[in-house]
Amino acid sequence: METVGLFEAKNRLSELVARASQGHKIGITRHGKLSALIVPVEPQETLDDIFRNIEKIRKRAKLPKGVSVKDLIEEGRM
Repeated sequence: METVGLFEAKNRLSELVARASQGHKIGITRHGKLSALIVPVEPQETLDDIFRNIEKIRKRAKLPKGVSVKDLIEEGRM
């Protein structure tokens, strides 16, 4: 992890953010001690991704023998 002082970070902020977006972690020090980190953002899952994953799980799911969807619905109402 690269570290830079606070004064230098203020002067090079755009460059440091660009480096972080490329996957680098950059520590910012204040009086020689690590105070903050600039890190890349984790990829965000979209609603389409979430629903696609739910659909995959739903297709793989099997009901136990002797249990119907109606039984499960009725059980949930109690």
